[in-house]
Amino acid sequence: NFIFFVLAAIIVASFAPAAYAGTVAVKTESLQEGLTSSTCGGNCPGGCASCPCGTSTSYQDIASWCSKHSWNQDHCKCIMSHESGGNAHAVNQNSGGSYDVGLWQINDYNWNSCSGGSAPCDGNTNLNCAIDVYNWGGKTWQFWSTCGACGCCNSA
Repeated sequence: NFIFFVLAAIIVASFAPAAYAGTVAVKTESLQEGLTSSTCGGNCPGGCASCPCGTSTSYQDIASWCSKHSWNQDHCKCIMSHESGGNAHAVNQNSGGSYDVGLWQINDYNWNSCSGGSAPCDGNTNLNCAIDVYNWGGKTWQFWSTCGACGCCNSA
């Protein structure tokens, strides 16, 4: 019985480090996966592969920015509140890999047409892009995914 006990202890001891090492390897892989996604200093709460607007936040007065164009002010404030919360450096990486950035969350599909191909992270460039997208939508908010929540998809 004693020899059986010693052999059993040796066998268990020889497998324990391997099992522990496997657990550590899984944890290391999980950590590596976490490093491929960043919140960009809070600008990309859902996680982004890169930070096109940097890692510092830049909160702006929503009403002030909306007043720079002749669209419906309540609709603009609702859209911007839902899109960025007034953070000019807000970023969202969409499921297809594209990025939305800035106060109005301008999609990278539009960057060539409205900001020379660069992410429109500063307020003025983002405003100009938002005006372009608004005009491309027939002077409506239809191209913003949050227009339904604001009740303004087909209105100015």
